Parts: sequence; C-alpha cells; structure tokens
Amino acid sequence: MNIELRFLQKAVQDKNYISFSYQNKKLKKMKPLKLIQKEDQYYLHTLNEVYEFEEISNIKILKEKF
Repeated sequence: MNIELRFLQKAVQDKNYISFSYQNKKLKKMKPLKLIQKEDQYYLHTLNEVYEFEEISNIKILKEKF
C-alpha cells in the first residue's frame, strides 16, 4: 500500500475535503465518501462520481471538514 492511498483513507475517515488531478482534470474540494477495493483495484467514491485510484494524481488533503 503506498503513502497516497493511506492519506486518502485517512481523509475519508476524518471527513476532510480533498483536491486531486484525474485524467488531466483538476478537481477541487471533493467530498470523499468511501474507498473500495475490488480485484486489486481501488475506487474512490465521491458525492457525484467514482474514480479509479490509479488515475488519480496530486492528491491534497484539505483542512476543511464536511
């Protein structure tokens, strides 16, 4: 398990907003609801969409909580 995945798990647990890049799009102030593992792949579920962890980069955990 890499460090970015651990930070993301902590953000989900603590209910912190996150910002990240996904397929050359910058997404800001997203609500991470849950992180699920299916067949050695991780998926991040947010309020509106599901993202593959492998495609996520530049993860930033924000101090703001929801």
